[in-house]
Amino acid sequence: MTKTLVEMAAEIVQAQGSSQNMSIEELQESLKETFSTLQNLQAMESGEPVVDAEEQRPAITPEKSILKNKIICLECGEEFKTLSFKHLNSHDLTRRDYRIKYGFSLRQPLCAKALTEKRKKAGKERGIPDALKKSIASRKKTTATAKKKPAAQKAIKK
Repeated sequence: MTKTLVEMAAEIVQAQGSSQNMSIEELQESLKETFSTLQNLQAMESGEPVVDAEEQRPAITPEKSILKNKIICLECGEEFKTLSFKHLNSHDLTRRDYRIKYGFSLRQPLCAKALTEKRKKAGKERGIPDALKKSIASRKKTTATAKKKPAAQKAIKK
């Protein structure tokens, strides 16, 4: 009777665990890695393409990838101050695709938190929030008057 990959991985990790002290987390991680390695060996033997487990899932969670002084690309694991268009393009992704793929809000800045705060502060110093409020208010007035004009023109035509 042949053993399954799970049984083989369990035996290997059990032998490893008996020779050295390992925490539950270390045992679980070792079991995952051993099983993945056995799967890859079996795939190589049968001629199937090998898929690395690291390529299937990012090394860290998306929430933990945006840090104070750096952002970690969830595709390759590299660290940056900001994820540029050029870098994301190397992964065949746009900023929107990246945000959707990893569950970020579409308004989430793809840069370090310190850089986001610095840009926010600089914008406030230049008066951008006030200018935006004025611009939005003027647009509302323009659209409101544009909606009223056709009704007034209809009255004149009668």
